[in-house]
Amino acid sequence: MTEMRPRLKRGHAVLGQVLSLVHLGQVGTRADLTAELGVTRATTGAVTGELEALGLIRNDTRPGGPATARGRPSHRIALDPDGPVVLAAQVHVDGYRVAVVGLGGTIAATTAARHEAGRSRRRAVRCRGRRGRARRTERPAVCGAGLAVPSAVAEPDGTALNPLHLAWPVGAPVRDVFTEQVERAGLAVPAFVANDINLAALAEHRHGAGRGATHLLMTATGHRGVGGAFVVGGRLYTGSSGLSMEVGHVTVNPSGRRCHCGNRGCLDVETDPIALLEAAGREVRPDVAPLVQAQELVRDGDPAVQGVVERLAAGLAGLVNVLNPDRIVLGGLHAALLDRDPDRLTGLVADRGLWERSVPLVPSALAHNSLVGAAELAWQPVLDDPLGVLG
Repeated sequence: MTEMRPRLKRGHAVLGQVLSLVHLGQVGTRADLTAELGVTRATTGAVTGELEALGLIRNDTRPGGPATARGRPSHRIALDPDGPVVLAAQVHVDGYRVAVVGLGGTIAATTAARHEAGRSRRRAVRCRGRRGRARRTERPAVCGAGLAVPSAVAEPDGTALNPLHLAWPVGAPVRDVFTEQVERAGLAVPAFVANDINLAALAEHRHGAGRGATHLLMTATGHRGVGGAFVVGGRLYTGSSGLSMEVGHVTVNPSGRRCHCGNRGCLDVETDPIALLEAAGREVRPDVAPLVQAQELVRDGDPAVQGVVERLAAGLAGLVNVLNPDRIVLGGLHAALLDRDPDRLTGLVADRGLWERSVPLVPSALAHNSLVGAAELAWQPVLDDPLGVLG
């Protein structure tokens, strides 16, 4: 039976296809690329040469693998560390972080600051644009900007529909505000905005714990609340208008805490850091972030942890039964619960599942996955058509 090879795209798209393979770390030499695409060495050389001329990759003549049939050593292919970058930013409940990110998910420079919880969305996002301008490097080009926010973002309008903990009004035009601030920072580049957990899942799928998964489910906590995302075939599943996967409002305890949505016992208020602290009878200390305080309880083995684990397992099992993922990535407090007792959480999810098989549960691997995901949004036009964007 003849082996099926990926069809080489034509025109500008072939450059994006090759750049994506290098960006995701799937090829390291020209021989790898030739085998992956099923083309001649001359074609591979021409394509990589064009990407090198755009300042995106470097061809290194040092041997990088086994010799070819004619005995020639294969050239190494690597992303150009001095190539273009994008600006990525993330708004938290109590602060923000801005980064300069290269291809491959590499954070070249980053900075963070706190802000008061009641800051307006325009003032909060304005900080991102100004700090981004201050942190621009001497690299030759900035290709785009991406922002991660702790809210569902409706498309195509780019509005935040449930910024519960940011004192923003429902329907805040975050993409318009971010675009305005990026322009004020002197960057004539496209700007993108999306939900922070969606972007974390995208980053983990491309560069972290979700690499190789076809149907990737992710849940995570910040200081408050629970978010979720689903990546299918390398693309985020966002529903008809960008509002899918509000997993925080899956009911796991019908007689539990009142949720912001009006329901009781949602995952959002039963398995986040505040829920664990309240179950343990602890006051939320103002000098330490709630997530850090909750992680301390997990490490100490507080008895309240078991109840949160059981409710998390119930929620994950329901999502597994609906979505049938092949891997689950957990972030924030959920990752800490998994690290504490991976067999227990995995077993509880499997026991409640319909399919009599265990889905792998893994902790998130990237330190700033929402930032890296915001960068992926900004990089996507370049990955789709490098010559059209940079040529």
